[in-house]
Amino acid sequence: MRRRLLPAAVLGAAALGLAACQQQPAQQVVVVPTQACDTSFAVTNQSSGTVAQLFFSHSSQSGWGADQLGQSVLPPGRFVNYRAANTGAYDFRVVWTNGRAAELRGVNICRASRITVTNNGLIAS
Repeated sequence: MRRRLLPAAVLGAAALGLAACQQQPAQQVVVVPTQACDTSFAVTNQSSGTVAQLFFSHSSQSGWGADQLGQSVLPPGRFVNYRAANTGAYDFRVVWTNGRAAELRGVNICRASRITVTNNGLIAS
C-alpha cells in the first residue's frame, strides 16, 4: 500500500505547488537605462604659444602614439574636437613650437569634456 500512496502524495504536493505558482501575481521588471559615457572632448589652446603636437592615449597604454594634430598646429584661442575610442582614464601631452611640453594624466574621459592648454600646463574640466 505504501507504494501506491507515495506517488499519489507526491503528485498531490506537486499539484499544490504548481497551483501556488500560478496564483502569484506577475512581477514586472523595470529596466532603467544607464547614461552612456560621452567620450567626445575639445582641446582648447588658451596659452600664449602655438601647440605643435598633441598626444592622448588611454592611461593603460605605455606610449603616446601618433601626434593627433598631424601636420596642423593649434594656435592660441583655437580648439579641436576629438572622440576617445574607449571610456576610462586618459593621459594628455602637448608640445609647444618652442619645445616646451606639458602633461596631464588620469583624466576620466566620461567626466571631462574639455582639455584646456594654459601657460602653466593642462587643465581638465
